[in-house]
Amino acid sequence: MDKSRILEIIKNKITEKIQSFENLIAETRASNNDTKSSMGDKYETGREMLQQEINNLQRQLNETLNQQALIQKISPEPSSKAQNGALVKTDKGLFYISASVGEITYDNQKIMTVSDESPLVIAMSGLSSGHTFSINNINQTIEEIW
Repeated sequence: MDKSRILEIIKNKITEKIQSFENLIAETRASNNDTKSSMGDKYETGREMLQQEINNLQRQLNETLNQQALIQKISPEPSSKAQNGALVKTDKGLFYISASVGEITYDNQKIMTVSDESPLVIAMSGLSSGHTFSINNINQTIEEIW
């Protein structure tokens, strides 16, 4: 498995999310400016709702920027145990421990990206090939780690 290529896919996905949030924030700010009027309280409520939406988008953008910072620190070097930056194959699936950006496809294989704070990673943390762990009463065996 080429972990450096998988890392690039994740970096690109995060960069796309950042650009999307920045565009949404800019569009929402522009529509917020368009609602300025002397019509009174009715428009003030609309402007407040738009401001809340901007704040929500800004929070999501900040979370994505934190993911980007985290992913910059991950090395594509091989791992011998389940830890941040490891690609772990269990009998139930393939997991890349990094920033959680959902499912990605690499070399016609589906890889689920998971945060090191997720219950799955906490359950398998520090284990190596051949070890079994349980999450939600389902046993999984680690087959391989890159």
